[in-house]
Amino acid sequence: MPRTKSLLIKGRFMLHAIRTTFLAPLALIASATLAQAQAADAEQSAALFDALGLPEMIEIMREEGLAYGEEIATDLLSTSANAKWTKTVSDIYDLDKMRGGAAAALGQALAGQDIGAMLDFFNSDLGQDVIQLEISARRALLDDDVDAAAKQAAGDALEAETPRVQLVTEFIAVNDLIDTNVVGAMNANFGFYMGLQDGGAFQGDLTEQQILTDVNDQEPQIRQNTTEWVYGFLMMAYQPLSEEDMQSYIDFSKSKPGQALNSAMFAAFDQMFVAISTELGRASAQYMAGQDI
Repeated sequence: MPRTKSLLIKGRFMLHAIRTTFLAPLALIASATLAQAQAADAEQSAALFDALGLPEMIEIMREEGLAYGEEIATDLLSTSANAKWTKTVSDIYDLDKMRGGAAAALGQALAGQDIGAMLDFFNSDLGQDVIQLEISARRALLDDDVDAAAKQAAGDALEAETPRVQLVTEFIAVNDLIDTNVVGAMNANFGFYMGLQDGGAFQGDLTEQQILTDVNDQEPQIRQNTTEWVYGFLMMAYQPLSEEDMQSYIDFSKSKPGQALNSAMFAAFDQMFVAISTELGRASAQYMAGQDI
């Protein structure tokens, strides 16, 4: 009996050893499979970033930011932008940092989503037409006169309730472009104020709650400005598209991948602009105090 018991114990240890031997490779295989899946997701996310024209769009956003920096110098700092301030703003709107940060944030926000379906749409002829029209319109709106004309044309179309403005209105509603942009703008403004506070601009006179209240009070004006800009931009950008193409774009936007992409885009760019606005606020405070920036 002792001999038999001993054999049984050995047998159990052997079974355990065999199980361990097989489990280790299985764990390695699972880990390798996960790494491969993550690499594939990263590759798809990078491809989507390019398909959406975001490298070029972010370049335009940088140009908008540099112009905004000049407005800050005039309106807030009561001076013209000198070389030191211009360099500071340029460093904050660093193109490589903006692209890298947006790409990483978008990839993270898209984790687990059907990126393949997004690529299928935006790599199609219609998808690429849409992207190029958006980029062209965004670049054209860098000109203040073009921006004003686009807003006026959109306002006229809204009053006339044209078929195209109805499609654009549906597109805006499907993608929640007004409310989400308003929230993003308010978040960026809050970040700017907090940057000013961090830089000592308020000398401790304002609390975070007072800043939040002030930003909330700006909501009606931000909403009006956002509505005018969104309609002006989209009416201008999508003017060459047929009604059928517009409807196809709306249909994609309604789909699960379209909604996921829209949410991921807002999450990624909201994060980027809040960080930039906070840096601008801090730099503005330091500039006003005559400190090195």
